[in-house]
Amino acid sequence: MYQGSCLCGAVTLEIHGGIESIIHCHCSKCRKNSGTAYATNGFIATRDLLIKTGNENMTFYETAPGKKRHFCKVCASPVFSSNEQSPDRLRLRLGILDSDILERPISHNFVSSKANWDDPDAALPRYDGHEPGRAASAR
Repeated sequence: MYQGSCLCGAVTLEIHGGIESIIHCHCSKCRKNSGTAYATNGFIATRDLLIKTGNENMTFYETAPGKKRHFCKVCASPVFSSNEQSPDRLRLRLGILDSDILERPISHNFVSSKANWDDPDAALPRYDGHEPGRAASAR
């Protein structure tokens, strides 16, 4: 079982099953929806999702007929996407999870659409906190 929550904590959820086909999606829609270089998504069975608290705080944006992006209406954290053509599965935004997961990404997708400043293979320094010289209050 996996547990998750939105940024403000208004929505909490559990996943009672595995996560399949995890990918880093670089398409422009995922970049715009996440506000980042890419979104990490994985498929779950619809029956495996339990919204524990805050279902009334969930809303959606319909990107195309039958395709919806569901998010917290308080803090706007993306939670999952649904597609009426595949009602038995949801595309979960993995950043919503608080639990460590066993599954791992299988690919970077739509790389021809990636942000021109993004380089997934860059050898950049890594820090456990802020980069040197950045004040903690400047977040």
